[in-house]
Amino acid sequence: MIFMVFGFPVGKHVFRSDDYGMYEMKTIGRRDKIDFPAFELYELPVKIDTGAYGCAIHCHYAQVTERDGVEVLAFKVLDPSHPEYANVIHYTADFTQKKVKSSVGVSQMRYAIKTIVIVFDTPYKVTFTLTDRKKMKYPVLIGRKFLNKKFLVDVSLKDLSFNSKQ
Repeated sequence: MIFMVFGFPVGKHVFRSDDYGMYEMKTIGRRDKIDFPAFELYELPVKIDTGAYGCAIHCHYAQVTERDGVEVLAFKVLDPSHPEYANVIHYTADFTQKKVKSSVGVSQMRYAIKTIVIVFDTPYKVTFTLTDRKKMKYPVLIGRKFLNKKFLVDVSLKDLSFNSKQ
């Protein structure tokens, strides 16, 4: 049986409309594995969290420094205890600082960077805050700012993007 929404079949994709027109939303589960090509990290486990506003990635080192006369952020994603850790310092001049309130209500200043992630074989430019997630099960958190109008979250499912890889 095929269900129809706004005249479109619903299955892996859901179609919604707003004042700006019709848009497609892919279904994603409560967790997945996505790629970070700029960091040479592939199939990195992520938690999909509609309760979180933004996205965060585990980082155990971040420092503003000068490189070729330009102020840049030097940082290392993950940490030595993670199997994908490569001990590589990444540099970006495209960074900001923002105040983020944690799930327990504590505010802290974090560095924020933009990077490309691959989800369902589609590249997206996403802003991630750098934070210590060592005690968390997943090194990456994907929040609703990124999910909005792109994904419908079904908490009974997992690894949909990872399983759809060609």
